[in-house]
Amino acid sequence: MTETDFWILVTREQLEQSSDYIAKQLRDKLQALDNESLKAFDKMFGQQLRRSYSWSVWGAAYIITGCDSDYAFAEFRCFLLSLGQQWYDKIVADPDCLGALTHWPLVDDYAYPFIEDYDLIAGQIYEDRTGNELPFVPSGQHQPVGKKFSTKPKVMRQTYPLLSARFPF
Repeated sequence: MTETDFWILVTREQLEQSSDYIAKQLRDKLQALDNESLKAFDKMFGQQLRRSYSWSVWGAAYIITGCDSDYAFAEFRCFLLSLGQQWYDKIVADPDCLGALTHWPLVDDYAYPFIEDYDLIAGQIYEDRTGNELPFVPSGQHQPVGKKFSTKPKVMRQTYPLLSARFPF
């Protein structure tokens, strides 16, 4: 499993695609992999998710959706992975760049940047095939990296000007 292979598997084709569609698409692609490739994919998935386990990325999620739980933040980071390597790298470096994203998957006309259980698909397939679980690869440390974001509106607008303009609070 190369990094290029990984990104081909997780990257969505269109920004507006629903999280259910994206998860089904990944499941279908992963079904074709052998067990060793599933292990390698899952390890790479966890490594990539750790890159975005930061307070600055969580601040962006908070502005967009009010994200306030570790579980929702994991689903948000799965959405970020689905945007592809170029976007993911930019977001990890500068989460405010999400304000330039032109299309969002919607639920009830609101941005819905979450993919539920995206990080579990490889493990589910592997367990169904072998009866064993994949080795656990944590997707973050005990706490996100960096300084916790402020929820004060003035500070949020200064820290995330693009997102604040796109998702006023």
